[in-house]
Amino acid sequence: MGELLSGKVIIVTGAGQGIGQAMACEFARNGAVVYANDVREGLIESWVQEINSRETGEIRPLIFDITDETAGKAAVMRVKKECGQIDGLVNNAGVEFNELIGMISADNMKKMFSVNVFGTINMLQLVSRVMSRQKSGGSIVNIASMVALRGNRGQLVYSATKGAVVSLTKSAAKELAEKNIRVNAIAPGITNTAMMRQADPEKIQNRINNICMGRLAEPEDIAKACVFMLSDLSGYVSGQILAVDGCTIM
Repeated sequence: MGELLSGKVIIVTGAGQGIGQAMACEFARNGAVVYANDVREGLIESWVQEINSRETGEIRPLIFDITDETAGKAAVMRVKKECGQIDGLVNNAGVEFNELIGMISADNMKKMFSVNVFGTINMLQLVSRVMSRQKSGGSIVNIASMVALRGNRGQLVYSATKGAVVSLTKSAAKELAEKNIRVNAIAPGITNTAMMRQADPEKIQNRINNICMGRLAEPEDIAKACVFMLSDLSGYVSGQILAVDGCTIM
């Protein structure tokens, strides 16, 4: 089918490693100019040159804190100035602290809501202002989680933040549709990241036993679903939550 994102300019937050890194690489493979964001200096720079040497698209580091409105505005304006357009935004940046009820840290709770919810809204608002002035509009993809839809023991606050992402996706889709801006969310299931590989193997296997496809999601599985949502193939899809979980039983 060729390069599905050829000619598109896309911002990906939280792209330093894991799922975000896989997204940036997959988008570049499909021909996009990708602005890969992370709050940490040096993380993206450590691998971007090797990717750019082999892909038809291009990845450009974009270092700033998505919860900082001033920094976010400056970053978005830089992209607009350099490329003249912004066609896609993936709100992937997030933090996760797993704590049982009664042991929830107020500081961790504030951090999760600040990044997962307020940061997502900040970026959605900034980028949609640019997209609304474009005849072509744009596509925004928010990364939620299956725990937003099912809940999970020990993840009350994290699931609450991702539930908020689901709700804001549906509301933003209705508000921005008249401006030709599509807003969708992807809800990954348990994914094979570096953090996951540090977990108890027995617990991981128990989780895999509940997945009909018999394996964890790979970061590339999430990235490829995002390619669909950002491409013209999903031109009449908005306000949807796409589960990418291998058909999990529970």
